[in-house]
Amino acid sequence: MPVRRAGGTVLSRRQYDESDVRIRPGKGSRPRTKNRPEHADAEEAMVVSVDRGRWGCVLGGDPERLVVAMRARELGRTPIVVGDKVDVVGDLSGRPDTLARIVRVADRATVLRRTADDTDPYERVVVANAQQLLIVVALADPPPRTGFVERALVAAYVGGLNPILCLTKSDLATPDEFAATFANLDIPVVVAGRDDPIEPVTEMLTGRVTALIGHSGVGKSTMVNRLVPEADRATGVVSGVGKGRHTSTQSVALALPGGGWVVDTPGIRSFGLAHISPEDVVDAFIDLAEAAEDCPRGCTHLGPPADPECALDNLTGESAGRVEAVRRLLVALMSNEPWA
Repeated sequence: MPVRRAGGTVLSRRQYDESDVRIRPGKGSRPRTKNRPEHADAEEAMVVSVDRGRWGCVLGGDPERLVVAMRARELGRTPIVVGDKVDVVGDLSGRPDTLARIVRVADRATVLRRTADDTDPYERVVVANAQQLLIVVALADPPPRTGFVERALVAAYVGGLNPILCLTKSDLATPDEFAATFANLDIPVVVAGRDDPIEPVTEMLTGRVTALIGHSGVGKSTMVNRLVPEADRATGVVSGVGKGRHTSTQSVALALPGGGWVVDTPGIRSFGLAHISPEDVVDAFIDLAEAAEDCPRGCTHLGPPADPECALDNLTGESAGRVEAVRRLLVALMSNEPWA
């Protein structure tokens, strides 16, 4: 079959020679290897801050051994958040203007997730590997909202965190009535107004990793400063290479004086739960999950009249009280009102 050569000359199959072979410029013949370095000398660390493509990491859980790290190329766009357990290599001296590299991210034991709203399918991981979630609510100014607490509880139960309800501004209102709303869920409640002793909160948090969430203006920052006297200095642990800047718009993990970490998150504007289903909530409670196995297909577990054959209605005693409380959580989940 004749072939037209550059310039218009027509060649037959037998007239080809070396000059007719075209090589694409800039392409080497060496195949790209898929082998990655093992980084056997990598050191374990925990991410304590994130800012503009730089991660603050503490080596071996020691707050004094802080390094600034970048994400290694082989990780691609792997998300890394505060609380993640990572392996780092490179310059681990922590000196100004030095960078380490994050080469591995460990599997997460717990995850606090949210979406922008209940129609947004994209999940945002707020904190990884926290053992507890301290839900900070003011008893007045701004007034407390049960919808916020219910949604935070849903996120905690589904993510594997143990929730704690922390009530501030107790000088403006008494805590009993609001706390009673969640009594059937057996949630620890602590009062931490400005005039209340901070020791009960400290005892609950010491030795653990605890995430804090709350509306702006509920006194969360004031409480953090009481828990961590040097918090004002520590909020700027990383910004770029070895330079500090206030990071109140980002989550940051602060070391507690007696051990453990408190992860201060920015004031929450919305707490969407588009990634959570009713089954996820029920499965967080062993007694309810076992009973729900007898529910008909498609049961929303809300009970009559929506689900007249819901097996949760057969539970008695403490479990029956828990069903009532969990159904309030399910209503909040399905309300499509992040601050109901």
